Amino acid sequence: MLRNLRYLLRLTKAFISKFKIIILLSVIFGFLFFLAIFFVIPRFFNKTNERIGITGRFTTNDIPQSILLNISSGLTSINDSGKPIGALAKSFETTDNGKTWVFELKDNIYWQDGEKITSKSIDYNFEDLTLDNSDPKKIIFKLKSPFSPFPVIVSKPIFKKGLLGNGLWQVSNISLSSNYVESLLLKDKKGNTKTFKFYPSEDSTKTAFKLGQIDKISDLIDPSPFTNWKTAKFQKNIDEHQVVAVFFNTKEGGPLSDKNIRQGLYYAIDKSSLGERAVSSIAPTSWAYNSQTKPYDYDPKKAKDLLSDFVKKTAPITLLTTPSLLDNAQKIVNDWQKIGVKAQVQVTLTIPTDYQALLAIYDIPQDPDQYTTWHSTQIETNITRYSNPRIDKLLEDGRTEVDQEKRKKIYLDFQRFLSEDAPAAFLYHPAYYTVTKK
Repeated sequence: MLRNLRYLLRLTKAFISKFKIIILLSVIFGFLFFLAIFFVIPRFFNKTNERIGITGRFTTNDIPQSILLNISSGLTSINDSGKPIGALAKSFETTDNGKTWVFELKDNIYWQDGEKITSKSIDYNFEDLTLDNSDPKKIIFKLKSPFSPFPVIVSKPIFKKGLLGNGLWQVSNISLSSNYVESLLLKDKKGNTKTFKFYPSEDSTKTAFKLGQIDKISDLIDPSPFTNWKTAKFQKNIDEHQVVAVFFNTKEGGPLSDKNIRQGLYYAIDKSSLGERAVSSIAPTSWAYNSQTKPYDYDPKKAKDLLSDFVKKTAPITLLTTPSLLDNAQKIVNDWQKIGVKAQVQVTLTIPTDYQALLAIYDIPQDPDQYTTWHSTQIETNITRYSNPRIDKLLEDGRTEVDQEKRKKIYLDFQRFLSEDAPAAFLYHPAYYTVTKK
């Protein structure tokens, strides 16, 4: 047996000596093949090509920020509680209580064409301020007056030229029709792609999904008929940065100029059937949110008491709304009619200046500053024509105070007094659906 073992060892040694080059090459090629199987080939076959349908008409100047954030970032970004934190800027501060803002850039940040980002290459096209970018790593904005929300303003993604940004995804192609974006193709360094396709209505977006032109629909208000499709799955998302509200025209001398009337109409609405409850124009996740805001829970008896004279004397109220909110508008009108208020629904795509009540979706600003929405001087954007000196003062103080704790107290008071006056009935946070093919 020992002799046989020695024979096998000599035979093996002779074999290796004769074919050592072939054996060595086989080991090397085997190792390379292993690397290809597990690391190289998957990079070619595991690339993703996501085709996403978006409802809405947008130009290159107003593409949704949720899409732009794939392509680029701003000096700051906003955390979950609505506070600005550094993005391209590693730090920022005000040196004179909100009038001058200094942002220091991070090291080694680059545009997608490989050029280093410096203060001189950052341009927000702001007006009415002075810009100091003499230091390549520091950018200084000098405002004419203190403005505490400024760090939130510069969270908007910035671009070097066109849509050349600094993010993980780069614009590979953009298709336009009559100045509106039809499709936007993004590509990352691994070769993965995202194609956003834009459609003028939810019906046309759904049709594109049915025809296989897209694999996913984002921000769908009505998920039917896909809820019954076995080949599709959908996810419901509550957008707490939007609120659906009835905005009242509070113009002096108008039928809804009396806050008791507005409060009565507010109490008369059964909010439980509309969606996830909202009670404020500030998001519940915000650092400035007031959880003690008057909720106006459904109380038809109290509504009747407040509206007893109004019901007898006033002509029918017309509640304007958009097609997507028509069903809930009808529910609200039905609730008003139950307590004797004469009311009707009218669908509109514009807001006439002499409207009475409007059911609409309000985009909650990232900063609690809502000066343009409620201040009495803002004729173009204060659609309720609301005027209250106390609210005016709180809004003025809120946008100039830089101490966050002091600002928080201001906005807690703002929400409390605004709710008491009820220029709008804040009802619910809207639900959106994401539909994808299985």
